Amino acid sequence: MIVSPPEQDENMTKKIAVISTGGTIEKTYDSLEGVLINRVSVLDVMLAQLELRGVEVVRVPLMNKDSLDMVQLDHDLISRTAAAMSMTHDGVVVVHGTDRLQDTGETACASIPEPRVPIVLTGAMRPWELRSTDALQNVTEALLAVQLLPPGIYVSMHNQVLSFPGVVKDKKNGCFIKPTR
Repeated sequence: MIVSPPEQDENMTKKIAVISTGGTIEKTYDSLEGVLINRVSVLDVMLAQLELRGVEVVRVPLMNKDSLDMVQLDHDLISRTAAAMSMTHDGVVVVHGTDRLQDTGETACASIPEPRVPIVLTGAMRPWELRSTDALQNVTEALLAVQLLPPGIYVSMHNQVLSFPGVVKDKKNGCFIKPTR
C-alpha cells in the first residue's frame, strides 16, 4: 500500500535546528600529519547535497570535538543547547560522535524530561570524507525522523530509530542497540 503525504502548505515549512558537536562524522584528513582530526566542520557540505523541501535548517555550530574527549560539561552544554533550540524550532538534530553519544542522550533525558519536540542524535561510524561513509545516510535519516517522531530523545542511525533512555553503542557490531532487561 502506498501512502501519499498530505498536501503541504507552502507556508508550513518546518524549522529544524541542527547542532554540530564534531565526532567521526566531521573528521577531515590532515595530509601533513597523516591523521583524521576534528578541525573544520563538513556538515554544511553534506547539507548542501540534500534536497530538503519544506524544511528550513538552522545550523548551530556548538563545538567540533571528538566525543572521546568530551566531559560531562560538554554533555550538559549540548543538552542545554538542544533544550533551548527545542523551544523555537519544530525539531532538533544533534550531530555527535558515536563513542559518547549515549552519554549525551542520557544527559538530555535527565535534563529535558518532557521535550516539546523530537530531539534526534546522529553520527557516523566512518568519516564523511571516506568513500564508504555512513555519514550522509545517517544525517538524512535523522532529518526525516525529526519530522515524523513524537516529542522525545532519540538516536537515528543505520535505518533505525531508538528512544532514550537505555540506548548503548554496540562496539562489536558498530551500531546502537537498546538491550532488553
